[in-house]
Amino acid sequence: MKTDKIILYKYAVILAFITVFYNLAEGLISVYFGLQDETLSLFGFGIDSFVEVISGIGIWHMLIRIKNKGEERDEFENTALRITGTAFYILAAGLTATAIFNIYINHKPETTFWGIVISLISIITMSVLIFFKMKVGRALNSKALIADANCTKTCLYLSIILLAASVGYELTGLGGIDSAGAFFIAYFSYKEGKEAFEKARTGKDCEC
Repeated sequence: MKTDKIILYKYAVILAFITVFYNLAEGLISVYFGLQDETLSLFGFGIDSFVEVISGIGIWHMLIRIKNKGEERDEFENTALRITGTAFYILAAGLTATAIFNIYINHKPETTFWGIVISLISIITMSVLIFFKMKVGRALNSKALIADANCTKTCLYLSIILLAASVGYELTGLGGIDSAGAFFIAYFSYKEGKEAFEKARTGKDCEC
């Protein structure tokens, strides 16, 4: 492998490393404030970030494998995909059930201020990661790396949903808006879970 390709793969591994640890930190902070402020959309966003950590570890392993062996997916990645898919399905079901219950009892968060702050930081971070992942993927002409960059867009969409739900609640005080945000996060979680199982079964790269 040429020196420039080795350097590019190192950059790709660094980007995967940043993605994993950013999602871990984001998950911890989001779950903490989600519980403290009783905002379901922020709590669900945080749990989703934890699941993305599992997915990110699979991507990390994928990059090392591609660099050393080639494009064919191995059993470690398939196992990571199945675990990720299961976790997303559980998250989707839990968020849906809780959102329905919150609407029934007319639950309202104490505040969604931290949802606004965290979502704005996440939108900026994910946009930067997508840009550089796509740049490296195209430079290496790697379908797997470009697919990973496209999949990172899902995290960006979730951040936008969280921002909309958080701002909407702060402006109106309607608890149903927080629950609606949780419904949308549950929907994307279900889609991610379905895609993870499909990738494990077929060996296809993601096309988020």
